[in-house]
Amino acid sequence: MIFRLISFFALCFSALLSHAVELDSLHKSTSANIARDLKKYNIPGAAYAIVKNNKVIAMESFGYTDTSKTQKINHNTVFRLASVSKPFAATITTMLAQEQQLNLSDPVTKYVPNFVLATEGAANKIQLKHLLSHSSGLMPNAYDNLLHENWSMDKIISRFDRVTPICQPEKCYGYQNIAYGFLQPAIEASQPKSYSTLLHDRIFAPLAMDNASVGIDVFLQQKNTAKPHILRKRVNTGQKNKAGKDIKRYVWRTVKVSPDYYKVAPAAGVNASIADLTKWLIANLGHNPEVLSPTLLNELTTPRIKTKKDLRRRYWREHLTDAHYGYGWRIYQFNGHPIIYHSGWVAGFRADIGYSPELDIGFTVLINAESNVINKISSQFWTKAHQLFSLEHKE
Repeated sequence: MIFRLISFFALCFSALLSHAVELDSLHKSTSANIARDLKKYNIPGAAYAIVKNNKVIAMESFGYTDTSKTQKINHNTVFRLASVSKPFAATITTMLAQEQQLNLSDPVTKYVPNFVLATEGAANKIQLKHLLSHSSGLMPNAYDNLLHENWSMDKIISRFDRVTPICQPEKCYGYQNIAYGFLQPAIEASQPKSYSTLLHDRIFAPLAMDNASVGIDVFLQQKNTAKPHILRKRVNTGQKNKAGKDIKRYVWRTVKVSPDYYKVAPAAGVNASIADLTKWLIANLGHNPEVLSPTLLNELTTPRIKTKKDLRRRYWREHLTDAHYGYGWRIYQFNGHPIIYHSGWVAGFRADIGYSPELDIGFTVLINAESNVINKISSQFWTKAHQLFSLEHKE
């Protein structure tokens, strides 16, 4: 009996040691990959984090808030999340639906009565659940261009009477930003709080996301914020890489924060730090059921509409075998394993976040530059994570 106990504890210790070694390997490889890519593309600033088993196992920041290099990025530096805002909007909307404060089968026109389409009666067929899953039948990114024209939302909505749906609701995928913004009046009609106050009271405060906020005014008032950068030019360094190709230096220009997509807060209005996103990931992995219940998480991550275009994403395409959109989240099959994921892109910022319920791992990265290197960073992380932990999960 004593021998069996000793053997059992030895096995447990060995498993724990192996687990720690694997986590350390994941952390070190991720940090090295990110540092290399940020240097290659001369990204002004970035931050990333890894969570597993209800704990933050890595959180690291790089570079500066802008090209003046006077303020370093740290764990509490606030970035724009862009479309990584959509999971927050979907969470609040679905939460209210489960509390019977609104109905996901309600037509959008109940809350946006001036929303009319070119096909008679078509607008009345679009329900809140179709907005959540981008299955409204509208052409992709309908009228996003008008967000840059300093138009009011009412004026933009009035233009939809020229739009003919490309399919019936639930029959095709068409990513939306303006239409996703229609969730806000539905949310605010369901209870007495504003959208931003509701997010604070139901998500940010309970999860201690102390730097998180909604809107441009709050972002501009904060002191520790990453500034947006757009690519100014690529300069030939006169050097060659191993493949014989010219090595270029990327030159970024600091720009003002654009108000465009803040007009559609549910689509792109959230600001947060990397420290905030670790808490958001842990909650979505199911470790804060008093805030995000298992029933709520299941509803959000149920595949609703197929997103074939995602299967062609650069850096991801060799790994993805299936892709859907749920409510506010993408659901990918990555090398045969599910990942719940979203990315974001607005002028001068990129954001990525994802988690694996199967492996109980989450990863997020934020950069203050418009660079596609973020897709490479995330795909490399998930490749390494599954290599290290898939066998452990099966055992």
